[in-house]
This record gives sequence, C-alpha cells and structure tokens, in this order.
Amino acid sequence: MKISIAGMGLIGGSFAKAALAAGHQVEGWDLDPAVRESAAAAGVAISERPAAPLVIAALPPDAVVPWVESHAAGFAPETVVVDVCGVKRKVCEALRRFAYADWQFIGGHPMAGRELGGWERADAGLFRGASMILTPYPSCGRKPLDMLERFFGGLGFARTVITTPEHHDEMIAVTSQLAHVVSSAYVRDPLAQDHRGYSAGSFQDMTRVSTVDPDVWTSLFLSNADSLSEVLGRLIGRLGEYKDAIDSRDAAALRAMLAEGRQAKLSCG
Repeated sequence: MKISIAGMGLIGGSFAKAALAAGHQVEGWDLDPAVRESAAAAGVAISERPAAPLVIAALPPDAVVPWVESHAAGFAPETVVVDVCGVKRKVCEALRRFAYADWQFIGGHPMAGRELGGWERADAGLFRGASMILTPYPSCGRKPLDMLERFFGGLGFARTVITTPEHHDEMIAVTSQLAHVVSSAYVRDPLAQDHRGYSAGSFQDMTRVSTVDPDVWTSLFLSNADSLSEVLGRLIGRLGEYKDAIDSRDAAALRAMLAEGRQAKLSCG
C-alpha cells in the first residue's frame, strides 16, 4: 500500500519507518531540508503533493486544518486522510465541511510518544502494543475504518478505538494532558533542582514528561482548555483534601484517601 505523510517528526517519522518496515511504499514531506534528506536516505520518496490512498497529517493542531484545506482539491476520490494530533474537537469541527466530500477525513490519535521529538528519535517500533484512536464523522462508512484497522494493526498497534471527538478530548485531558501539567508543576519546585542523591524511581516517573516542547503543548492545552481545566480543578480539590489532612494531622482521613487511591489504581490497572 502507498501512503503519504505530511510532517516527519517523532510521530510522522515513526509512521514512515514503521510503514517501510511493514513493506508499504511511503512518500512524505517535511519543512526541514535535513529531515527530508534523512527520510530520503531511509527510503521515503520526498513529495510535497500527497498522492496516495492513505494520507497521514502528522502536524500540530494549529497546522492540520490549513494543511488539509490547502490540499483538499488535490485528494483523489476515496482517499482517506487521517490527522494524528492530540486534540480532536478543534480539528474535526473545522474540517466538518468535508464530511461529504468524495474523499474521507478521519480524526486520529496514536497513544504513543516520547518526551523528545524529531525524525532522529522516530522509531519503527514506537506503536507496538499501543491504541490508535479514530474519531470518524457519522457519515463515514465501515470501508475506510476497516482499511485503517488493518493498516494500523500491521504497524504494531494492539487495538483501534472508535469514539467521538468530544469523548476523546475529555479522556485525553485525564490520561495525558493532566499528567504533563502535574509533571511540569512538580519539577518546578526549587528543591527538585537538588534531587541528585535523594531521588529514585518515583522522581523519574513524575518528571519524565516535563521536557516536552512548550510550544506544541501550549497549543494542545489551549485547544482542549475546557476539558483540561475541569479535570485540573478536580485534582486541585483532591490535593487540598490531602493538605488539610496533613496540616491537621488527621491520620484516619489521610489513610482513607491513600487506601481509596490504592484501590482506584488496582481497579483501573
């Protein structure tokens, strides 16, 4: 199968490398000439004009919509275009006018990544065991979804999750964005700079995702501001309860909250 990829950073580059490893024909484009050169050396046919049955827009939220709009007239009938950015309502609503075009746009989000980006860190095995989330319009039939499930499964994804853009964004606020906010706030404590010799796995776990690109994640947070603010507010409330119990030396209340947290983790896995 031939695929086109716009943007070959960590995610787009990993899609390119995984697709090549799976035997697909890959063409792609990136604004960075050095990335284009490296991708070409890896077997990617460099082309600014996407011409494949499957097009993956691996671009930031603010870039996806203008890119799709500027290329819409050139997509062949039955082309499937999938974006892979971390918010879906903003993108899917803006592109809804193409819902009944002779090509299909389907929102997507691979649940995989790393703290640092770039083609050089892209990995053909990045998606192994991950979930691929798709947010199709109601007008989308099963044919493109079946094709995408086969394609993503062949790249190592363990499952494809079909949902709405709204549910995607409220879930991602909890499972991804909130963790990044907490990690960033946590590592900004002045004592964190003196952690060497005092830290082990817990510190590394809490700070792992604090080194993300601030420009990309500012865009992601603000594109999902209402959902993220809601879950952040709930977390702040729960943290206040822990602080109150600690300040008042209320062992019973503190133990109860810790036990509830332990059970919640055991229940969700």
